[in-house]
Amino acid sequence: MAATRKRKLPVLALDIGGTKIITALISPKGEMLAREYSLTLADEGPEAVIRRIFSAIDHLLALRNMTLGQLEALSIAAAGPIDMAGGTVSDSPNLPGWRNIPLRNIVKDRFGIDTYLINDAKAAVLGEHRFGAGQGVNNLIYITVSTGIGGGIIANGKLYFGESGGAGEVGHMTIDINGPACSCGNIGCWETLASGKALAREAIRRLSAGEKSSLIDMAAGRIENITAKEVSLAAQSGDSLAQSVIARTAYYLGVGLVNLVNIFNPEVIIIGGGLSKMGDLLLLEPARQVVRERAFPLLAQAVRIVPAKLGDDAGVFGAAVFAFQPR
Repeated sequence: MAATRKRKLPVLALDIGGTKIITALISPKGEMLAREYSLTLADEGPEAVIRRIFSAIDHLLALRNMTLGQLEALSIAAAGPIDMAGGTVSDSPNLPGWRNIPLRNIVKDRFGIDTYLINDAKAAVLGEHRFGAGQGVNNLIYITVSTGIGGGIIANGKLYFGESGGAGEVGHMTIDINGPACSCGNIGCWETLASGKALAREAIRRLSAGEKSSLIDMAAGRIENITAKEVSLAAQSGDSLAQSVIARTAYYLGVGLVNLVNIFNPEVIIIGGGLSKMGDLLLLEPARQVVRERAFPLLAQAVRIVPAKLGDDAGVFGAAVFAFQPR
């Protein structure tokens, strides 16, 4: 009976990142029945974010005039390492203060229905594998390049968790042993060199050193508030500093991809997250070129590096896929 029920009822899925909470109602066929977006405001700490999670769930149910009994489950994709057995967010660099937070049980106790918890990038690779750019691919890596960098791995057609469920934290592999300090406590992580936060930091550093750019006017002189989005817009308008900063980011993105290609020999690497919206010309093609130049030729020839198909919604689709899986 349980298997039949899983084919009929939708899952209410959430994707909780460093900047946003996406809440969606997903059918077993991959239909998005409803979607809401809200800010995480992660700097306010775990308790405040959890209250917003509760509010987001309540709001979506009210929007659809649904009860909890009309759901198969709640399923949460969250940034950072997840203790799968305990349903705990272990230590999330992009969610300040989130250390050993038993999020699965907190949400389950509040709503009283089956609740699942999975890392956001693992959820995204599940979503892209089932419904997006990775359909039919057995060896696949998904990289989300946004506030930070995360990853999910499909090996021989199955999601790879690793020994304790933490596999795929590719954003925290060391790229430069003398690089910037990372929020995880390490030095020179991929995330410190190729993420949206890293891109904005490099632009601010160069502007603070006196370089000229249209970014100064875009930020009304408050260069400390510049984000990756402004850098992207300036680059598309021909701003040379912005283009140079993005070229540096694309180079470091490519260096990290070389490591993944040489280690995993994937058929496809899917790039998602906010920075992927910069497109082929600014970001992906320069990164592909680094892979062609630096990875083992046999492995570089085998891999396709493509943008995500599901965009910002890969995480909620994948969280739903995770909940629908038989147990």
